[in-house]
Amino acid sequence: MKDTHVEAGKAIQQQTGKTFHLATRLLPERVRHPTYVLYGFFRICDEVVDDAADVPPEEQSKRLESLRNQALGSKPPDDPVLEAFNDLRESHGISDEEVAVFIDAMAADIEKSRYENYEELEAYMRGSAAAVGQMMTSVMNPANPDRARPHATALGEAFQLTNFLRDVREDVEDRDRIYLPRTTRERHGVTDEQIERLEFTDGFAAVMHDELRRAEALYREGVAGIQYLPEDCQFAVLLAAVLYAEYHRVIRAQGYDVLSREPSFGTTRKLVLLAKTRWHWRKTGDPETVFRAVSPVGTPEHRGSDVERRDTLPTR
Repeated sequence: MKDTHVEAGKAIQQQTGKTFHLATRLLPERVRHPTYVLYGFFRICDEVVDDAADVPPEEQSKRLESLRNQALGSKPPDDPVLEAFNDLRESHGISDEEVAVFIDAMAADIEKSRYENYEELEAYMRGSAAAVGQMMTSVMNPANPDRARPHATALGEAFQLTNFLRDVREDVEDRDRIYLPRTTRERHGVTDEQIERLEFTDGFAAVMHDELRRAEALYREGVAGIQYLPEDCQFAVLLAAVLYAEYHRVIRAQGYDVLSREPSFGTTRKLVLLAKTRWHWRKTGDPETVFRAVSPVGTPEHRGSDVERRDTLPTR
């Protein structure tokens, strides 16, 4: 990959993924540079459907298909990030299937804006989150990829769910999308219309409570697999999990109200989390122990009983 291609992906990450960028900077160069390219590719595809308010659906679909062909090498790339991604796909053995399911998930956002149950949402995340985890695993090249990949899938989905829970207001206002499963909302009497009106209720708080617990079960599953990654990648991935999980602390501190204001935290807090994570890492070197000590997720014993990933969550 050319330096200019890496810098193009890095610039995209710096602008649109500040939390992930902090963790990426701690990866070894052999993984850090490809990660910038991967992130740039993901954002270019994502923006086709996320920043396309005035673009007809057929034009969005056409652009995604063009990106698919460029990413798979059947069409010359029209962007330096896409050129770099094509090289990366070949050099690191990223499968065509992972590229295809990722593009398919982006295409789903053109037509689908509501999810009946978690199974539907999980199918969407197979492309939007799990495929990302699989591509990152290919770039890291662990000694035993078969052990690492299921955990990478879980962690990718955990990150995605945190994004959904953090961004409820933005998603419904800017894109008319609701990623909270309807079955969970119906259990607590929350309608599409209430969310569209940004109407916060006890029922909405209960929905957030349930979905946070679902995501936290995935964090625990994902962090348990960090041990299977190369040693020089483990701390950076652990820090990413700590930083994303911190949004859960913010959401709870707001009383689950993500409709009045989007949960956020600044650079100082991120650096404090970095310092805490590094201190515990040097002390134990065990990802699960560090995650329990630093993150608000903890263990099932500390945070309430674990939950199923399917739609079997108890009421609040």
